[in-house]
Amino acid sequence: MKEKLIDIFNRISKKGVYPYQLAFMLLIPLRNIFLSPKKLIQYLELEEDYNVLEVGSGPGYFSPKIAKAIPAGKLVLADIQKEMLEFARKRLTKKGISNVEYHLCNGIDFSFESNKFDLIYMVTVLGEIENKEEYIKEFFRLLRPGGILSISEQGGDPDKMSIEEIKRLLAGSGFELDKLYGRENNFTINFRKTNLSK
Repeated sequence: MKEKLIDIFNRISKKGVYPYQLAFMLLIPLRNIFLSPKKLIQYLELEEDYNVLEVGSGPGYFSPKIAKAIPAGKLVLADIQKEMLEFARKRLTKKGISNVEYHLCNGIDFSFESNKFDLIYMVTVLGEIENKEEYIKEFFRLLRPGGILSISEQGGDPDKMSIEEIKRLLAGSGFELDKLYGRENNFTINFRKTNLSK
């Protein structure tokens, strides 16, 4: 038991997938200092009928406010850890939020039809993904033409990617830089899917 606890706490400070056993730590209000749900909604420029995919939703820190901002739309929470999705499901159900679906990912294939989403967003997730290029291709497929891919990064995350690393990753992928909010330590960068096929 002691070894398991040590392993869990060691994974917080190292690169890789955040341990579901510490999901509660992702819900602390102190996160608002870096990026509040209200501020993220401003950056995402949501329409009330948007279909939105949240990649790496974890326990759903941002999810309740996002779902409420799209009352005529749908929010799909996607994560590779079923325990995180179950935590999020309980949390959002308790808040009475019903325009949400939950999707367990296998690592690359999201098994949705093409052009399904108006917006895909992730917060402190991209750096955890090993096969980033494959994910970017999948996001391109899933977004409607003109749709937005939004990536937020925060200081202190051992997997944090820089603005330049993200720009390089998306270069030539069919996305164009749309907007950048914040600075290198804490930022949200939005890319728009072009009408050109890759």
